[in-house]
Amino acid sequence: MLRPSLRRPAVLGILCSLVLGMAGAPAPEWKRVVYEQDFSRPESLKELRVTDPRAWRWSETGGGALELFQQSKYQAPVRSPFNLALLSKHRFRDFVLELECQQTSQEYGHRDLCFFFGLQSPTRFYYAHLATSADNHAHNIFRVNETPRVKVGTETTRGVAWGATNQWHKIRIERNADDGTIRVFFNDMTRPVMAAQDKTFLEGYVGLGSFDDVGRFRRLRLEGTAVDGAGGAFYTAF
Repeated sequence: MLRPSLRRPAVLGILCSLVLGMAGAPAPEWKRVVYEQDFSRPESLKELRVTDPRAWRWSETGGGALELFQQSKYQAPVRSPFNLALLSKHRFRDFVLELECQQTSQEYGHRDLCFFFGLQSPTRFYYAHLATSADNHAHNIFRVNETPRVKVGTETTRGVAWGATNQWHKIRIERNADDGTIRVFFNDMTRPVMAAQDKTFLEGYVGLGSFDDVGRFRRLRLEGTAVDGAGGAFYTAF
C-alpha cells in the first residue's frame, strides 16, 4: 500500500522538471531588422539556399543581379513552384520587401516570377505569383500547406505587363501578421495588383524565384520584425 505514495513525489518531480525546462527555454528574440542585398558581387549568393544551385548564378547585368537562368531539377513534395532562392539570414514576421526584377522568358499567359514568404518548410509557405494573365493557377497569392497550392487572394488584377526581357520592374510586398494582410505592388506603388488576408503562417523565410520560368533580381531591401534564421537547411547552399 506504500507504493502509490512513494510514486507521487517522483511523478511530481518529473512534472516540475518539465515545466521548469519549458520555462527556461529561450524565446525567439524578435527585433527590427533591415536587410539589404544588391547582388553586386558573386559572393552575395552565399547568403542563399536554393532548390537547385545549378539553375542559379550571379550576373553582371544591371550592375549585378541574381539570375535564375534555367529550370531547377527539383521535385516539389506537393504541387508548388520549382525554382526558389531562400534568403537564409532571417525569419520574418511583419515586413516590407522591395526589389527590382526582370522576367526573361518568352511571352505567354503564365509567364511569371514568384516571391515567397512565411516559408517554414518545403510544404508550408505563401507565394505571390505575378503573371501575364490571371486564372485559378496564376497571378494570385497562394498558400501551400502540406497540400498542392491554393489561391487565397481576395482581389487581383487581370495580370501584369512584363514587356521586354531587358525591362526592370519594381516590386513591393507588405505583410502584417497581426491582421493577416498581404499586399503586392507592381511598378505602381499606390495600388496593389493583388491582396489577401490569411494567418496560417505568422512567420518564416522570404525567397525569390519562379514557378517554371526564368528571370533576374537586384536591389533588394527587406525591413521588418525578424529573428535570426537557422539557415533554411531544407534547401541547398551554393
